[in-house]
Amino acid sequence: MAKRTLKRQLNLVQVIMLGTAGTLGSGIFILTGHAAAVAGPAAILAVIIGGLLSFSIAFNYSELATTYPETGGAMTYVREAWGKGLLAFLVGSMDSISSTFYCALSAVGFAYSLSVFIPGIPIVPVAIGVILVFTILNILGVIKIGNIQLVMGGILIFAFAVYITAGFISPNGFHITTLLPDGRFFLSQKAGDNVFIIMRTIALIYALYVGFEVIADDAEEVKNPTKNIPIAIMVSLVLIMLVYSLTSAVAMGTTPWQELAGSETALSDTVKKFLPGIGVTLIGIAGMIGALTSVNSSMLSATRETFTLSRDGAWPQILQRLNRARVPFNAIIFIGVVSALITVVGAVNFLSYITSAGYLFVLFCSNLAMIRLRKKYPTIHRPYKVPLFPLTPIIASLTCVIVIFFSELNALLFMGGILVLLTIYFYGKIGFQSWKESHIRSLSPGRYRILVPFVNTRGLGSLMKIGTVLAEAEKDVNMCLLSVLPRNAQVDEQVNGQYIETLNKQRQLILEKFIHYAVERNIPLYSKLISDDSLADGIINEIKNDSNVKLLLLKWPKDEGARLTFIRSLEKIIADGDVNFGVLYDREIKGFKNIMVPVGGGYHSRLAIHLANDIATQENGSVDYFRILPVKEDEEGSQDQIAYLQEIVMTELDQIPNNASLQVIHSDSVADAVIHESKGNEYDLIIMGSSEGEEKDGSIFGKLCDQITEKAGCSVLIIRQHESQAASWLRRQMKRPER
Repeated sequence: MAKRTLKRQLNLVQVIMLGTAGTLGSGIFILTGHAAAVAGPAAILAVIIGGLLSFSIAFNYSELATTYPETGGAMTYVREAWGKGLLAFLVGSMDSISSTFYCALSAVGFAYSLSVFIPGIPIVPVAIGVILVFTILNILGVIKIGNIQLVMGGILIFAFAVYITAGFISPNGFHITTLLPDGRFFLSQKAGDNVFIIMRTIALIYALYVGFEVIADDAEEVKNPTKNIPIAIMVSLVLIMLVYSLTSAVAMGTTPWQELAGSETALSDTVKKFLPGIGVTLIGIAGMIGALTSVNSSMLSATRETFTLSRDGAWPQILQRLNRARVPFNAIIFIGVVSALITVVGAVNFLSYITSAGYLFVLFCSNLAMIRLRKKYPTIHRPYKVPLFPLTPIIASLTCVIVIFFSELNALLFMGGILVLLTIYFYGKIGFQSWKESHIRSLSPGRYRILVPFVNTRGLGSLMKIGTVLAEAEKDVNMCLLSVLPRNAQVDEQVNGQYIETLNKQRQLILEKFIHYAVERNIPLYSKLISDDSLADGIINEIKNDSNVKLLLLKWPKDEGARLTFIRSLEKIIADGDVNFGVLYDREIKGFKNIMVPVGGGYHSRLAIHLANDIATQENGSVDYFRILPVKEDEEGSQDQIAYLQEIVMTELDQIPNNASLQVIHSDSVADAVIHESKGNEYDLIIMGSSEGEEKDGSIFGKLCDQITEKAGCSVLIIRQHESQAASWLRRQMKRPER
């Protein structure tokens, strides 16, 4: 089964910057002071040890991400190791939640950095504003994210280089006596206490080292992943470790750690001493840019995890929808909203511990997954293999356990609570699905109708073929043949009685004539006679009186004299009838082996995709979904269009069926292309959505549909999906800029 795929468009430099700049963000600016409060000068050692321990995990991720270069990161690896069970769901969900908390942490960090320039600014509203901006940027496309990260990362690394260099060479900068005012590196005289302090500090700052995780999460969008992913992971980790350790040394070697303890603007406080003026401005700007890069990368990571969870069916399916830029825009909006709500917490320490605890749970499971995958698939191709296996993943797993153990208790309890809630959701969803399926089976068959109004029986056989196939596909749908008696036929009681008797005999004959279509498929069929002012009024009132009509099937009249009346009836049904309907331009349907569906992405074509799939599935036929473009594009552009067509079909059907094919045709005329394909490939039926916003000059479905129905080589079913006039107008206004 095909699945939604993201586009590979990030090069090596962009990926390195995603892992480096996204991690060299707000964390180092706002956590340096908090780390100093916990460990004093030994915070530098905690930074170095944390970095060294991270290499074992980075090696594992390099192997896993190159073996499975898909979006989703740890969830993908756990799923491959143990299947789509509870553990994969928990890992993916915690990864998404941790990245979302880090996004909120970074946004709060930006607000604190900005407060250096604008004292007294409201922290939470500013953080929410930043999240909103990056939500929009993420929706516009990942290549824009990569370019933005590249620029911001370059500025950020330059700022750190200036800070570190000036801090070490300036006479007012780093001094060993400032770093060790009483000659002691550790706060306690007891070795055990110092170990506890170091590990507690690592737990606080460990989220600063998981930048490589975003690279794995976004592996599906990386060019040449087998080569670029390991390089990007290792380069980013080395850069991060160097910058963090040297920056911490400059900060606590310039200002006594007691003064920095608890400060959320530690770097700005220290740069005033050795590089006043321009240095303060530079670090302030760097702090803001660093926070923005972290917001950018963590949002990217969270949305890709959410996308994967949705694609696997673990989270609501609406979150896997892709836009034209092939990014999961609903997932981005969802993560943006949740991140904005989390910023209200505003507690930096708490957000950091939660982020670290969540990431460590994810990393621990991914490390175990690698050991499992080595045993499960010993012969699978691995472009990169970790050194010293299995020692490396064992060390990595122990690192995660130790750091989790030393995390703040409230953060661990919070994480445990989230895991419990996620477990309840997972099993609750399974139970609900089971109940829903049982409930559907318990309902009596035939609760929905396909309504087939008719004036005469000429050509009614083709409508019956379509209707009974669709009714059989739904399993609980019946067919209703509707005859509308005009009220002006009721002249007097005697004449009217004779007229009704004649009509009832005709209805009986019609049922006898067409009953075999229903009998062959075991579909309930009945006829109904109603009286109303007109055919349109009768249909509309029938729908209002019993609103269980799934589809209204009508036949386009071949008699030119009847077409004007028919068009007026359709206009009234469109305006007043709450119903989906199809109009058949009949050229004697013999079967449903080959069906064509032109897909432009419009509102009405979505229902056409469903109906074509239902008919082909029942008849063991095939469906060709076409996307017709006016000009030829390069190979990458054509692949994008195929991917967009795949996205449209998958959105409606949840998969690409085995009996379906996706094609892109280049032609200056959509109508000519459809007509040519219909005649050259012996199609039995074309199903297409009505054109939008072109109900002019008597063209109820638009000029494009008129051209196709007039010259196509087979029958054509035009589908129009119901929507209110206000919704239709609003959607057309939103589409205008595209045209």
